[in-house]
Amino acid sequence: MPPPSAPLFGTPSLAEIDGSRLPVTTRATDYPAGSSTGDHQHPHHHQLIHAVHGVMVVLAQGGQWIVPPTRAIWMPAGTVHQVRSIGALRMRSLYVRPDAAPGLATQAQVVGISPLLRELIQAAVAVPVPYTADSRDGRLMRLLLDELHALPVLPMHLPNPSDARLKRICAQLERRPDDPSTLDDWARRLGVNAKTLQRLFQRDTGMSFGRWRQQARLLQALERLAQGQKVIDVALALGYDSPGAFATMFKRQFGQSPSAFFR
Repeated sequence: MPPPSAPLFGTPSLAEIDGSRLPVTTRATDYPAGSSTGDHQHPHHHQLIHAVHGVMVVLAQGGQWIVPPTRAIWMPAGTVHQVRSIGALRMRSLYVRPDAAPGLATQAQVVGISPLLRELIQAAVAVPVPYTADSRDGRLMRLLLDELHALPVLPMHLPNPSDARLKRICAQLERRPDDPSTLDDWARRLGVNAKTLQRLFQRDTGMSFGRWRQQARLLQALERLAQGQKVIDVALALGYDSPGAFATMFKRQFGQSPSAFFR
């Protein structure tokens, strides 16, 4: 797997960020296709990881998120996580001291980025450190903190179950998203009651079996579309009867058609 590129010129190192007392620090890093950060955490800072260009797969807290271009993932301080790039990735991160902005989310989640916040992030990346609180740069960072309290949460999370029987089902659906097996089919194969499996899905993932499978298919759709696959090919590979049925489900979930989502 190729290593990440070096951070852009003037960007502080992670060691400098971890030791920073500034309320907000920024970092700009570009990654080639197929890169991975490996598991790591930022014990003293929340992190907003913004994909200016490219798609991220983020693993943390027993689940995974797909982060499309122009969106971001919020990663609370101390959360062990890993970022993998699909295609070339241009990543811009904000590192926020928890005491600088109380009340921010305590769970990892994909969030929408408003046009204002996008421009603020771009401007903040160019701010030299250290900066003073009463300067123009300090006021820019305070405005960033205000905007972080208004981030809309997007449905991009796929929780991983802990039960061994559910893991078997989920692994198969990730390998073969077009598998049409019903919960009754799986119950017969595993020798358990279908109601038991449904109860386990709700307990382990917070979703029904059908909802988990739909979410897995939609997140795979994002990954495949990001790789340049055609909508019709993605729809059939995921088990939908037609591109129209796939597009309807996609728009219901994400508010946009598949062809418009990545524009």
